[in-house]
Amino acid sequence: MSSPRVTQERPAAEPSGAFRSLREAWVALVGLSAVFLFEMMSNTVLNVALPTIGRDLAAPTVALQWVTNGYSVVFGALMLVFGVVADRLGRRRVMLVGLALLGVASLATVAVTDTGELIAVRAVMGLAAAMTTPGTMAMAFRLFGEEGLRVRAITLISTVGMVGLAIGPTVGGLVLSFAPWQLLLLMNVPIVVLAIVGIRLGVPADDPADLHRAPADLAGGVLGTATIVLALVAPTLFEHSGAGSWAPWAAVAGFFAAAILFVVRERSTAHPLLDLALVARPKVSGGLAYKAAAGLANAGLAYLVTLQLQLDRGWSPALASLGMLPQVVVLIAGGPFVHRFVARVGIDRAAWISAGSVVAGLAVYTVFGTFGYPWVAAALVFVAAGLRVVGAAAGVNVLDGLPRNRTSTGAALLDTAAEVTAAAGVAVVGTVLAAVFVGNVTAGHWSSAQTGQFREAATVSGAVLTVVSAALVGWAIRRTRPGAVER
Repeated sequence: MSSPRVTQERPAAEPSGAFRSLREAWVALVGLSAVFLFEMMSNTVLNVALPTIGRDLAAPTVALQWVTNGYSVVFGALMLVFGVVADRLGRRRVMLVGLALLGVASLATVAVTDTGELIAVRAVMGLAAAMTTPGTMAMAFRLFGEEGLRVRAITLISTVGMVGLAIGPTVGGLVLSFAPWQLLLLMNVPIVVLAIVGIRLGVPADDPADLHRAPADLAGGVLGTATIVLALVAPTLFEHSGAGSWAPWAAVAGFFAAAILFVVRERSTAHPLLDLALVARPKVSGGLAYKAAAGLANAGLAYLVTLQLQLDRGWSPALASLGMLPQVVVLIAGGPFVHRFVARVGIDRAAWISAGSVVAGLAVYTVFGTFGYPWVAAALVFVAAGLRVVGAAAGVNVLDGLPRNRTSTGAALLDTAAEVTAAAGVAVVGTVLAAVFVGNVTAGHWSSAQTGQFREAATVSGAVLTVVSAALVGWAIRRTRPGAVER
């Protein structure tokens, strides 16, 4: 019923980019890369400091977990809303406001005296990230009118982010060796300044004709946010309370109720927060499915490998971090090859091949992971190679399938799909572990029976996630095949 509202809008693929080469757009790309660098480093650089923070602020374990979770939940819950807001008020404007808020929150770290204040600061940072992150891909996409340049720009920005993700723990450890933990968050300030300068000077102001002017759907915003919050909180409740508790199942029930109400609202209102007819377009729905499949498989694998290396194999945290090195190397070194690969096989084939590679990595781990580390390393390489491509390929597909005044919404949908499916992947592994493993998984020094239970849980949960992820890839291939129609 909503299709007539969008048929006259200009497609996002209309070649109206401001730049004809990456070199021309270097100032803008520096600013956008700085934004993505913050997003990737935001949690990894702080995780290594959690024990220090706990001692300094006398914080219990649950409170420390919410230092991380508070950021993640606010960030994931509000991305869609702020993606829509950016398409209404201006992508550049919303990003600059978000960056200013991030700078203020980072500076406020020096005044933190207890865990509650730190959680509040991290929640504000999550809010700022929700305002800035969707705009990163949307702006990079809109800077250029040619598909190849769009892929190269998004790949360049993501490479900077991958470097930040890889070096975050190392940087955090080095800083803690000579400075207080607060400096880890104060490091955001120069990144924010670089981003603001690059975006103000390099990114053209939004064309008012490309903004979405329909009335705001407040009820849809509340229901959409509630749906995502419950989807992100439920895995944490399963981890803390276990599958035998009522709390995680209440969150799951609330998620389905909110999701159903959200869909009903968006299908019935004249001006929905999220036009479901747009999401149903082949390129959009297919691209989101590829991103979801990759997020689900990668999260499950990362969680299982982390537990296996340290608890099953008995590796130290430092040695376990070295065990992840194959993935880090591929993520960083693969950047220059992404646009060449996409140009060679085409954007549609690149999307399903890369998403399939991530799923194949999980399958390799599920079948062979218990036979030795080389199989784990092979799984990590498959996943990293796929992740390196699927973000750009699926992203360009989604944004290319949307009207020009919905590009930030599309980028927010991509990020939200990744966040929610990652949480679901961790929830599946945690739930199976809770059902199969007898005792405290994190206690270490497992008995032979517990080792067998962990490996059984890894096989079962890996198989479940592999099947679901593969089904998503298969559906997306069918959805994006030539001649696919909206339905």
